[in-house]
Amino acid sequence: SEPGRQVGTVGQIRAEPGAPNVIPGRAVMSLELRDLDAPKVARLYARIVAESQAIGRDDGTAFSYAPITEHAPAPTDPRVRAVIADAAHSLGLTTRALPSGAGHDAQEMARLAPTGMIFVPSVAGISHAPREFTRPRDCANGADVLLRSVLALDAA
Repeated sequence: SEPGRQVGTVGQIRAEPGAPNVIPGRAVMSLELRDLDAPKVARLYARIVAESQAIGRDDGTAFSYAPITEHAPAPTDPRVRAVIADAAHSLGLTTRALPSGAGHDAQEMARLAPTGMIFVPSVAGISHAPREFTRPRDCANGADVLLRSVLALDAA
């Protein structure tokens, strides 16, 4: 209900006791919320907690939350993004600015130094899933962009 590019993922669900013929008495799950706007993530999290509390009041279900990890958004450096785009264009490739909500090493490195990321196309746009596939030529193009980018950054 809130505009934007935020995503939420429930990556793990464990029903206890976990027997096929027993109604679970407890379910434990992970929840990860991502966006480039940290206050929006906090606002969405608060809405989820409030909604679960309302459900609990209505049907007696108890909910509890325990943070596992929290990662602040880490935008990449505009100068590094420009170098990457120039490298791609010099190879006759097209580019697209693409925010990444996924946790990457760059998310941590951005706190230490200017950082950028190079994404290559996945067939049918499927990423971070078992059916993900990237054509070898696209991998080679990504490696060429990386090489040219590193050389340009080193020269600067």
